[in-house]
Amino acid sequence: MFGTAVPADQESPTPMTETVSTPPADVTRTPARSGLLIGVLVLSAFVMILNETILSVALRDLTVDLRVPTTTVQWLTSGFLLTMAVVIPTTGFMLERFSARQVFLFSLSAFSLGTVLSALAPGFGLLMAGRVVQACGTAVMLPLLMTTVMRLVPPERRGATMGTITIVIAVAPAIGPTIGGAVLSSLGWRWMFWIVLPLSLAALVAGAVLLRLDGERRRVPLDVPSVLLSAIGFGGVLYGLSSGGEQAGAEPLVPGWVPIVVGVAALVVFTWRQLRLQRRDRALLDLRPFTHRSFVVALVLTALLFVCLIGAAAILLPLYLQTVLHTSTFVSGLAVLPGGLVLGLLGRPVGALFDKVGGRPLVIPGAAAMAASLWLFAVLGPDSPLVAVIGIHVLMMAGLGLMMTPLFTESLGVLPEHLYSHGSAILSTLQQVAGALGTAMFVSVATLGSHDAAATGPDAAGLRAAFLVAGVIGLVAFAGSWLIRRGRPAAPSTSEH
Repeated sequence: MFGTAVPADQESPTPMTETVSTPPADVTRTPARSGLLIGVLVLSAFVMILNETILSVALRDLTVDLRVPTTTVQWLTSGFLLTMAVVIPTTGFMLERFSARQVFLFSLSAFSLGTVLSALAPGFGLLMAGRVVQACGTAVMLPLLMTTVMRLVPPERRGATMGTITIVIAVAPAIGPTIGGAVLSSLGWRWMFWIVLPLSLAALVAGAVLLRLDGERRRVPLDVPSVLLSAIGFGGVLYGLSSGGEQAGAEPLVPGWVPIVVGVAALVVFTWRQLRLQRRDRALLDLRPFTHRSFVVALVLTALLFVCLIGAAAILLPLYLQTVLHTSTFVSGLAVLPGGLVLGLLGRPVGALFDKVGGRPLVIPGAAAMAASLWLFAVLGPDSPLVAVIGIHVLMMAGLGLMMTPLFTESLGVLPEHLYSHGSAILSTLQQVAGALGTAMFVSVATLGSHDAAATGPDAAGLRAAFLVAGVIGLVAFAGSWLIRRGRPAAPSTSEH
């Protein structure tokens, strides 16, 4: 049915077509149990993604306590994102080769181990190692969550369920700095890990007891050259982008374009190899999702969304609050909290609307709100009231809330089931790359556009220039939103391959 032969080393003689066309038993017999399984995954992912940004407010304290430069401490966050970008492309293979339960147990075990290492770290080296181990576990969780939702939930209810994932992806990073600031104001930075540890262990135990969704597996051999090319490719691009953002205005030891060029070259070879391997269903990351127009459109819009979400909302706005309005770290964390909550609260309602009307009526006004808010940020100055900043941020988050859930569901909903894991891996990888690109680009523009290039950080003029660039990207996203297909999403044909 798919037009290719089933690999000879497949674990079961059952053809792939039956796995794709037959829904899991949990969907038809025990929907309540399906909801419980998804709930465990959502809560686990929330704890893990929360940890991604919780250290962002502790960089100054870590610099003093660990006696290392700020540029070095910054890699506790950048290295976390870099590790995720390297590991996520392998999750398509993992979700085919191993059961959902095995992948979940690995994810939470790695995250918990990394949390312990970080909490006990006597110096920067072990703390960085703990963050890398944490990131390995976190990288696996999001594709697992998205793939499980697509396999367990019927098409007519996927939007509302996928809206729950918005809470994980958007709200957890948004409230991370707020929680980190609260912990840091009364306790030491190690408590950021000690508080997370019992939550991750509880999620691990709950998943070990409740998660029994084994499903069909295939004995897909691991292609080691693809793993190496993926690590060099995505790692090089992310390292170059992160270094470029942090070293803007300085003279780096290695120019940022060098790892980017090496990474892009590796990705070209990686793509060529995957195209060859996928003919035998042995690709580390199957690229056939790119043959679906709706997937590509939603993927590009998602990339533009995360460029603005991470680069503008998570990086530029706190810089503006602290360097131009001179607010404290704790106040700047509280200022972005309402917008983060709005983004999360819109998840399920927007998802339910998507199930009824499709993505176009939601994504177009959402992109318009995002673009408008970015241009409003560009007109802010030293005398702008804090309440105006909060209001514009809420408008931006509302726009992103109208876009995020429909784009996630639209991108994966057009794929046949055997491509869910690879589609979610592509989507998750792109989020990391887009976030790093937005950070590097906006920080570089803000630094170069500042009146005093020798200052310790960008000034009001530089930040205005960066917000203007973000506004242009918002207009591009608004133009692209009109390419979203009309009407409700239709289930893909299982005969596609």
